[in-house]
Amino acid sequence: MKKKDLDKKKVAEYQKSLFYLKEKIVNDIKQISKNSSSSDRGESGDISGHVMHLADVATDMYDREFSLGLASNDRELLSKIDKALRRIESGAFGVCEECDGPIREIRLKALPYVDNCLKCQEKLESQ
Repeated sequence: MKKKDLDKKKVAEYQKSLFYLKEKIVNDIKQISKNSSSSDRGESGDISGHVMHLADVATDMYDREFSLGLASNDRELLSKIDKALRRIESGAFGVCEECDGPIREIRLKALPYVDNCLKCQEKLESQ
């Protein structure tokens, strides 16, 4: 697969897939934010004014931290998706950013937002 081997139809399919992933992640982030804000309580107790048990406070804090971690991962993935969409617009989609070689279609099907071929990605991760 050379730089020109990705035809317009396949690129359009990847673009559609990327837009779908983006929409799904944005909805997930909204849901996390909604769940996080709906579970917010005062520092010393719940909405009714009763003092919460220390274990309940700890559980709420853990849940909030976990949700923030998920949202952070989702935002990072959103950034990769936006970058891939820009590469589609510029005509660089499917080309490895490290070696300028082609990214195999099987890799793009699994992770349409990748910007490196498998060989270069493995080399980057081992450093």
